[in-house]
Amino acid sequence: MRSLDQWLAYQSQLHPRAIDMGLERLHAVLQRLEWRPPRVPVITVGGTNGKGSVTAFCTQIMSAAGHRVGTFTSPHLRDYRERIRVHDRWASAAQLVAAFEKIEAARGSIGLTFFEFNTLAALLVFEAANLDAWVLEVGMGGRLDAVNVVDADVAVVVSVGFDHQEYLGDTLEAIAGEKAGIFRAGSAAVLGGGAASLVLENAARAVHAKLKRPGIEYNYILEGEGWRYRGTRWELPLLPAPALKGHIQFANAACALAALEELDSRIHIDADAIARGLTSVRLTARYQVVEPLDGAATWILDVAHNPDAARVLVSNLNAAPPAGRTLAVCGILADKDAAAIVAVLRDCVDAWWCASLDGPRGRSGAALAEVVRNLVSVPVEHAADVAAACAAAAAAAGGEDRIIVFGSFHTVGPALDWLESHGILARVESD
Repeated sequence: MRSLDQWLAYQSQLHPRAIDMGLERLHAVLQRLEWRPPRVPVITVGGTNGKGSVTAFCTQIMSAAGHRVGTFTSPHLRDYRERIRVHDRWASAAQLVAAFEKIEAARGSIGLTFFEFNTLAALLVFEAANLDAWVLEVGMGGRLDAVNVVDADVAVVVSVGFDHQEYLGDTLEAIAGEKAGIFRAGSAAVLGGGAASLVLENAARAVHAKLKRPGIEYNYILEGEGWRYRGTRWELPLLPAPALKGHIQFANAACALAALEELDSRIHIDADAIARGLTSVRLTARYQVVEPLDGAATWILDVAHNPDAARVLVSNLNAAPPAGRTLAVCGILADKDAAAIVAVLRDCVDAWWCASLDGPRGRSGAALAEVVRNLVSVPVEHAADVAAACAAAAAAAGGEDRIIVFGSFHTVGPALDWLESHGILARVESD
């Protein structure tokens, strides 16, 4: 019998391509598994940026209302089990291994990618868990993403920006069209606004989905330290500010409420539960601020890995300038537009440490440093890995400085490990 780690190693070698978009293989395996679509409500969340936050808000608010929720997200930062949560606890290794064994027995000669195995395991774990609702985060795109084998009761597209162009298209309109593939006839299509919204609106209308747009079918209004939500079903005054940091989180929270109110006839959620969910939500590495107790530099972790996410990071940084300098630990995969990301952040950063990222999509710290040096006039160093970059930045930082770690899940995950190993961050997990 394979252990969880052995299963994951096996899955990573099973398919000749790491990404192979399409739903035919999953439909075939699900048919062999005699899997049946869920009878409970499903919210599917897509978008270039913000989908992790909206997913977290939806899950936490329903959980605060006493509902059992299954949540599927990707990628993970430190532990594969982060991806599949049952009532806000990680799926156990035993649950995952049991699901993998069923999938392996059913697939026969059908090749599955690592993410397809991941998605199928989530569906099997949720099916067995007696849940009240599912929240599924799209991995990439939407139309051909593995998550799209499930018909959502509410489909959310939080934002549209440039990312994964080699798979989704070179224009915002093409990318929006792929993301709109999660919309279903008769179900709600919730938009988060921003670029290419007209493409999303037209796609929703084309499939006869119920369109919900910010500023039209739903809206939020800031009121002092709190805010008000107005939607098609709910009017919620005096809401507390979301626990997730950054002004963008008001828009993300409103987007989540626009999705949740569509389930009002099936999932009861009162105003107190909404307030508790907003103030108790946690999301690692989305402008996560770590302030050591010993007066050392503050750490800010954000997975920002495309230009739009970098702009949000800059907005958050500018809203709270430090007394000292801003130092950057940065690692960006080779298939990302590093120059565009650096160009957004260059005026905020006083020194850079560029870290090497391993793997088939990795980029060396030296190669990234060359990109950065072409765009900035401040010191730029490179390091063999994220841990070395964190150590160098920490050694150079004073108590009034801040260190931002960004560029990829593959950067922030090892940085969290380094911070924990040096007593700066306590490990928090759910298993």
